[in-house]
Amino acid sequence: MAANSKSYPSAGFPTVKSKSAFRTFLAALVCQASALFAQDSSVSMKIDVVAWGDDIHGLSFKKGDSDGKISALAFRYSEPVSYTGPVLMEIHQSGSGAAKPAEVVSEEDKQHELMPLVVQEEKPAAGAEARTPLALELEKRRKDNPTLVALAQLPGASCRRATVLLAPAAGGTFIAYVIDDDPSKLPPGKLRVHNLSPYEIMVRCNGRENKEFKTRDAHVFNPVKNNIIYELAYKQQNEWVVQGNNILPVQPEDQVQMIILRSRNQYFLSADGSSGGFLQIVTLRRNSSQP
Repeated sequence: MAANSKSYPSAGFPTVKSKSAFRTFLAALVCQASALFAQDSSVSMKIDVVAWGDDIHGLSFKKGDSDGKISALAFRYSEPVSYTGPVLMEIHQSGSGAAKPAEVVSEEDKQHELMPLVVQEEKPAAGAEARTPLALELEKRRKDNPTLVALAQLPGASCRRATVLLAPAAGGTFIAYVIDDDPSKLPPGKLRVHNLSPYEIMVRCNGRENKEFKTRDAHVFNPVKNNIIYELAYKQQNEWVVQGNNILPVQPEDQVQMIILRSRNQYFLSADGSSGGFLQIVTLRRNSSQP
């Protein structure tokens, strides 16, 4: 069966062979990131913050805001938050005690949960961790602002709505993965599927053609009579494995997103510890008529 796929290019950096060259390379990245982020334009939009893991409390978008009124719930929407400010949004966490301790992220977790959220870059040296300009900028700003736990690169001024996924990272920080939910990108009454698993997947909706997704691919599907019947398969060892099928209602006024991921978080586990499938499925739904 015919299949179409679209991959998102990742940023490429040259391989650095020595430690001294790596330090020079790292310093150049810091300067590059600082110059880039110093020219932030201002944006205004509604933002939904979602936790890629356990609930996260005590969050705010402003330095010194000790109230920490924003909560990111595990794999589901909470209350949207209005934001006006730089396109590179700071996310702070108060020490109010409402915030849960940062999770200890294992190497397996990084491979199967966190890495699909990060733009893949060539490692600068053998055995050295690849560092994105965003990660370097966060590290720099945290020296003066220890409450700063994440930076989110928001869409441009034309965007009116966005989702920010926050995944636990090292040192009590978070990786922020941003999804542009402006109605021009996600029209009401349609379903957008994201592959945020480390595997290639295949989705067929309403018995139509198969759609293959590489990691970080997304595609919008049209419902039939306000429903989408979907079939999901994933590629393992170069073989397609069918996981199952289901039906998903999509009302004309709803923006609906399906995120395919791989996670062993308690959110997906039953009482006996089983996850009910090799890949996990998150459905995010908002009514576009509500503010």
